[in-house]
Amino acid sequence: MTTMSIGKAWEESLAFIKREGHLLFPVALLFLSVPLAIVQQMIPANYMQLQPGQTLESLPPLPASVSLGVIVGAIVMLIGSLSVYALALRPGISVGEAIRLALSRLGVLVGASAIVGLALLMAIFLVAMVGGLLAVAIGKGVGVQLSILLMTGVILYASARLVPLSAVIIDRRSGVIASLREALALTRGQAGRMIVFLVISMVLIFIIQFAVQAAIGVVGTLLLGKDSGRAITDLVVALASGILNVYLMVLTARIYRQLEGVKP
Repeated sequence: MTTMSIGKAWEESLAFIKREGHLLFPVALLFLSVPLAIVQQMIPANYMQLQPGQTLESLPPLPASVSLGVIVGAIVMLIGSLSVYALALRPGISVGEAIRLALSRLGVLVGASAIVGLALLMAIFLVAMVGGLLAVAIGKGVGVQLSILLMTGVILYASARLVPLSAVIIDRRSGVIASLREALALTRGQAGRMIVFLVISMVLIFIIQFAVQAAIGVVGTLLLGKDSGRAITDLVVALASGILNVYLMVLTARIYRQLEGVKP
């Protein structure tokens, strides 16, 4: 029986990035870092840094131009992520071919994401109903805590089962539903490993981005002032995010290749 090894996938990812980084990082810069930096600058500062006790509902609605910019930025970043997966999964493909392939598969990714999002909303609604019943039965505080724990578990499990979805979409000619089924089939019996992979990835990304934002934010504000310091911080965080995503997506692509060879 072939087993999946995240350690082996990581070693393969490092070797691949060392060899093909001259293709991967420019794509990440153009399609991931630049749109993220622009979107961050478009969003008002009070939305990025809420004051204690403040909620998004208490803030004025975003201008239509900002909302449109966020949507366009998200679409560009989806194209960029699919392009990186194409480069990672099809050695020898050119950047132009990778982008064209990403554009041809973008609709499948958007459709699959919409279905997953709707399913998660329904699951969260059901969990909220269960939480309400628990609040009546065992107390509000405990009921809310159990609801949050259950919601987190549902989202984490669903995310773990769909880790290879983007790789499936870019590597195969399947439609929306077929791609979802194939991703779920690949991770059958691998949920525990995928959850560990997701948790470690999220923790590392949070730590690195927080450290970069804190260090650059302090230095930038002291040297350039609040507004310019924020702009520099957003730019550096966007660059760091693009680099981290290259490593994460190549690693996910290598995991996907391993999952293809796992015999249930």
